[in-house]
Amino acid sequence: MTERIDGHTILIGLMAYPIRHSMSPTMHNNAFAKLGLNYAYLAFDITNDKLSDAVKAIRTLDMRGSNVSMPNKQKIIPYLDKLDPAAKLCGAVNTVVNDDGILTGYTTDGTGFMKSLEDEGLDIRGKKMTLSGAGGAGTAIAIQAALDGVAEISIFNAKDKVWDNAKRNVDIINEKTSCKATLHTLEDQEDFKSEIADSAIYCDSTGVGMKPLEDETLVTDPSWFRKDIIVYDTVYAPRTTKLMEVAQKAGVAHVFNGLGMMLEQGAEAFKLWTGKSMPVEYIRELLFKEDK
Repeated sequence: MTERIDGHTILIGLMAYPIRHSMSPTMHNNAFAKLGLNYAYLAFDITNDKLSDAVKAIRTLDMRGSNVSMPNKQKIIPYLDKLDPAAKLCGAVNTVVNDDGILTGYTTDGTGFMKSLEDEGLDIRGKKMTLSGAGGAGTAIAIQAALDGVAEISIFNAKDKVWDNAKRNVDIINEKTSCKATLHTLEDQEDFKSEIADSAIYCDSTGVGMKPLEDETLVTDPSWFRKDIIVYDTVYAPRTTKLMEVAQKAGVAHVFNGLGMMLEQGAEAFKLWTGKSMPVEYIRELLFKEDK
């Protein structure tokens, strides 16, 4: 990387907390190097209280843009100049592009999720999904899945600060797509179990399973999972989460962490910043070599 850094290097950031576990710098910097592009991608610990100054820095330092992750995907919107249609529908942003001081927010999480399933030869269109979580990633996943043809989505969330957003997601899906969405509370464990049993895929987008909650999972009983269900955890650090361990004990054939989603959403963001296609297969080999 030191051979690429010079006085013309363009900076791209990642603003989230916690973020030191992220594979995004590895992904993007290796992609830049592979294509001979003079960019550098750095991760910054940014909490909500630092977000305003961090967004100002994108303009001040003439950065090309930034990725945004928890807890900033929704909080960043008031600081941006424009939103693309998908980000506006989701009410969440994971990618910011700086065009001469005009900051536009995009969401690539939902398309990344659906593409990662496609990469595995799996198609959930016309089927039912149970999804836990309604934050930035969960919102993007739910809305993109509905737009792409998933027939039914049961969204589960605790009655916390995200509950109103979960209600909004259900309303948008039912009003704007042909998908049927329903909202359920995580406190009702029998309902949770029943909806998972009736689904082709269960996805956890909550962040439970990631530090500091790496020893926790919303589903603790392997009997909740059929062998033919898809179990997907958007967390990828650790590589095998507690949810994944439960699914593996149940003999589930298709169990995934969030690396595939991270790769595909990153490829979408990469193109927005550079106008070039990420060398996806090359980067896939780098990211997944630990799992081989």
